[in-house]
Amino acid sequence: MSSQPDESSSESGQQDAIHRASVALRSMGQPNSVTGEFDFWDDRYEGRRLFSELLGTFLLVLVAVGGGMVSARFGGDAVPYTAKVVAPALMVAAIILFMGTVSGAHLNPAVSVAFAARGDFPWKRVPAYVVAQLLGAILASLVLWAFLGKQGSAGLTLPGSGISTVSAMLWEMVLTAGLVSVILGTASGAQQIGPLAAIGVGSYIALAGLWGSPVSGASMNPARSLGPALVLGDWTAWWAYLVGPVAGGLIAVGFAYVLRGRGGGRSGVAAAQGTMGVEWSVGSQPRPAQDK
Repeated sequence: MSSQPDESSSESGQQDAIHRASVALRSMGQPNSVTGEFDFWDDRYEGRRLFSELLGTFLLVLVAVGGGMVSARFGGDAVPYTAKVVAPALMVAAIILFMGTVSGAHLNPAVSVAFAARGDFPWKRVPAYVVAQLLGAILASLVLWAFLGKQGSAGLTLPGSGISTVSAMLWEMVLTAGLVSVILGTASGAQQIGPLAAIGVGSYIALAGLWGSPVSGASMNPARSLGPALVLGDWTAWWAYLVGPVAGGLIAVGFAYVLRGRGGGRSGVAAAQGTMGVEWSVGSQPRPAQDK
C-alpha cells in the first residue's frame, strides 16, 4: 500500500521533467520554430483557423458591401467615395494584425489558391478555407440586408458604365495579380503576420480601389463578390469576379517564382498557415497533452 504514493509521485515527477524540457527547448530561439513547425496539422487548431477566416471575411465584407448599401439607404453622400474604397483596406490591415497568426488571414479564395500553388499552403486545406470565406461573406450580406433592406445593386461589384464583362474580368485579373504579388512578397519575409504586411496589403487595396473601382469595382476577391450576389440574387457578370481574381492570383505565383524561386520556405509557410502554437511565451506555455 505504501508503494502506490511513491509510484504516483515518480510518474508526476517524470511528467514535470518532460514539461520543463519542452519549455526549455521552445525558449531557445530557433528550436521553438522547429517544435511548433507542424502545429498547423494539429486538428485541435483547425476549427480556430476556419473560424478566423469566417470572422475575418465577415468583417471585410461588412465594410466593403456596407458602404454602398448605407449610401443607397441614406443618400449618395452618406459614405463618401474615398471612404468606401479605403475602409475595406483599413479593415484588412486590422484583421492581419489581430488574426494573421491564427489562420494567415487569407480572407480571399484567390489568396488561398495562390498560397497553395506557391507551395506554402496544403491543397487539401483549401476547400475548407474557401467555404469559410464564402460563409463569412454570405453572413455579412445577410446582416446588412436585415438592417438596411435590399438596396438594388448597391454593395455589388459590377462593371462600370460602358465596361464589358470581359474587360471587367481582365481588370480584376490585373488588380489581383498586383495584390497577391504584394501578399506573397511580404510573406516571403515572414511579415504576413506583422505590421509590414498589414501596411503593404492595406495600402495596395486602397490604392487599387481609388483608381480601379470605377472600372470593375476593384473586388479582387471572389468571396466579396459572390457572397452578396447570392444573397441579393443578382448574378450580373458574376463569372468575371471568379475567373479574374483566381487567374490574377496564379499569375502572381509565376511572378513570385521569377523573383524569388520556389516557394515552401519556412517564412512563407508560417505566413500562409499562421503561427498558432509557435510563438507561445515561456510563462504561458501550455502543458503537454498527456498532462491534461
